[in-house]
Order: sequence, then C-alpha cells, then structure tokens
Amino acid sequence: MKVAAALRRDVVGGVLLLVATVAALVWANSRWAAAYETLRGTEVGPAAWHLRLPLAVWAADGLLAVFFFLVGNELKQEFVHGELRHPRRALLPIAAALAGVVVPALVFAAVNAGHGEAAAGWGIPMATDVAFAVAVLALVGRGIPPALRTFLLTLAVVDDLVAIVVIAVFYAAGVSWPPLVAALGLLAVFGLLQTGRAAAWLRALRVPGSAVAVPLAVAVWVLTHESGVHATIAGAALGLLMRTRALPGEATDPSRRAEHLLRPVTAAVVLPVFAFLAAGVTFRTAGPFGDTVTVGIVLGLVAGKVAGIAGGAWLTAALTPAELSPELGWWDIVGLAQLAGIGFTVSLLMAELSYGSRRLLDDAKSGVLAGSAIATVLAAAILSVRAARYRRRAPPA
Repeated sequence: MKVAAALRRDVVGGVLLLVATVAALVWANSRWAAAYETLRGTEVGPAAWHLRLPLAVWAADGLLAVFFFLVGNELKQEFVHGELRHPRRALLPIAAALAGVVVPALVFAAVNAGHGEAAAGWGIPMATDVAFAVAVLALVGRGIPPALRTFLLTLAVVDDLVAIVVIAVFYAAGVSWPPLVAALGLLAVFGLLQTGRAAAWLRALRVPGSAVAVPLAVAVWVLTHESGVHATIAGAALGLLMRTRALPGEATDPSRRAEHLLRPVTAAVVLPVFAFLAAGVTFRTAGPFGDTVTVGIVLGLVAGKVAGIAGGAWLTAALTPAELSPELGWWDIVGLAQLAGIGFTVSLLMAELSYGSRRLLDDAKSGVLAGSAIATVLAAAILSVRAARYRRRAPPA
C-alpha cells in the first residue's frame, strides 16, 4: 500500500519516467544499439484483428492511451468540480493551446521556406508531450498552485487533439470511416453507462459497472486504431465521459475509483515503458545542427511555444472575458509555455510521417531531442524560481 501511495505522487512517476528516458538514450547510442531497435520492432498481438504491432507502437498507441484516459478523467473532474468549472478560466488554456500549435508551425515554415522536402515537417514542433511535461512540473514545481497543473493538462489535451487532426488530414494515408463511426457509437454507449439511471440498472442486475465499461473501452480503442486515427484520442475521450458524482450507496464515484486504481500502474509501468521505447534517439547519424530542419524544430519548440502560448494567453485575457486564475501569475504561464516545448511523442511520430529521406528524418529527430532538452532546462529554471517564491509566501504548517 505504501508503494502504491508513493506512485500516486507525480514526482515519483516523474523520476521513473526520466530514468527510463536516460536508459533508452544510453542504450540507443551504445554498441548494442541494434538490439534496442530489434526490441522496439518486435511484433506482438493478434494478426487477425490487425493488432500485430511493434512494441514501440503498442507503447505509443496502447499504453499512452491509458495515460490519456487519466488526463481526460482528471480534466472532467476539473470541469465539474474544480478550476475549469468557470468558463472564463477554461477559455484561457484552450486559446493558449491553439496559439501554441499555430506559432511553432509558422516558425518552422519560415525557417524552411524554399527548402523543398524539408518544408514538409511544419507539424513537428506543434505538439506538447504531456507525459514528460507533467513529470518535469512535478519535479521542479513543488509549491506552485495546482491551478498551473490544470492549465497544463487542459492545454496539452487540446494541443494533442489538434495534432491528431493535423495527422489525420495532412499526414495520414486516410481515415477508415466505418470503424471510426462504430467507435463513436460505442463511445456514446459508454457515456450512457455513466448516467445514474444506467448505474442503478446495472446494480439491480448485480453486474459491476467495470465488467461492462472495461470491455467497451477496449473495443473503442481497437476500433479507433483500426480507423487510422491515433488511438490515444480514444483514451482522452473515455476519460472525459467518466461520471464524477457518487450515487446514493456508492462510497465514491467511478472517476475517483478509476484514478485511484490506475495512477500507480501508470506511474510504474505505462509511462516508463513508453519512455523507454520512444526516447531512444540516436545521435550518431544526425545532420549538422545548422541544418534548417533541425533549426526550425528547435526554434519552434523553444521560442515558438513560448510566443504562442504565453502571448496567446495574454492577448486572450486582454481582449476577451477570459481570465487567469488568481492563484497564478504571468511568469507562471511563461514557464509553463516553455515547458510545453517538450515535444517527444507526437513530434517524433510526425517526423516519421513527414520525411522519406533518412537524412531529413535524423535531422528532425535530432531537432526534437535538442529542442525538448533546451525547453526542459529553461522551463525548470523559470518554474524553480516561481516555486521557491510560492514556498516562501506559504504560511508555516
């Protein structure tokens, strides 16, 4: 029980995530790099269901869907009970996220204008890796108000949803509509099962809600994956549909129960395994740092994200009724905007989809790695100062 309680703390999960990342980078750049690539490419799963996939794909599409379920579930709690139940405060991170995907793409496009195939990677610096960003915030942000974490989660979910739409429209070969429509239909059924009337009906039949909800969630994920849409969106959608109010006779609501059960598993298994299989970028074949692809991605992640998110949030607050939480200051948003420059997961996926040339792909991966590292260092510096300031102002326990 003590281990599970420790794993529910973001800082513990963050340490495990960073350890797995470093281990992957070391292995991928050692003399045994071929073994690492063999491991990532090992295929498992039922071929009959089109699910015989490499381990790296299972980690990115499968394990990460569990994490996105928790993110969506936490956001649902915030929309119903927390900070985001105030529409004017919810608008700010949503607007910031939209600006935070547009500006980095424009920065990359400006750097690579007129460079032929290199310009195809404009979508690479758009996405924020929410798993890494939350981990870093947990490690350096002790004392910062929880409202900043909520802002980050909202921003990252909107950010990734936009990135997934971009992949589907501009990068994917095409969307298969029958499985996507079926997935949407099962999502509607899942949502109906979260209502009080459905819960009471299942209780009368003495059927545990999880006995129906879990197979249904798996079916939604399978159909989403089959449709060609990035399957992590299924996890976020399922989380946003969870019921967050307990019914008479319930000790707690399904949302809290799911979070209590899955958070230790996510911290100990889901995120470290994902990081280990996704973060092993090799340095040896990367092009020169002066290559326009690398420079465009680094500038997009480091400068574009800050300009887009912080600038977009400030303009939205100045020009609309949207408002920043009174617990936060604008320097908190600058630090968070820099933190959003961590772009591992979807950025690496977009790099694979953007370039057929091995040289350009290596340059892109090098840019993602370098830009994410620089953004991490700068964000950690800003947020550490802000956290220390909040700790000094906090009343003694």
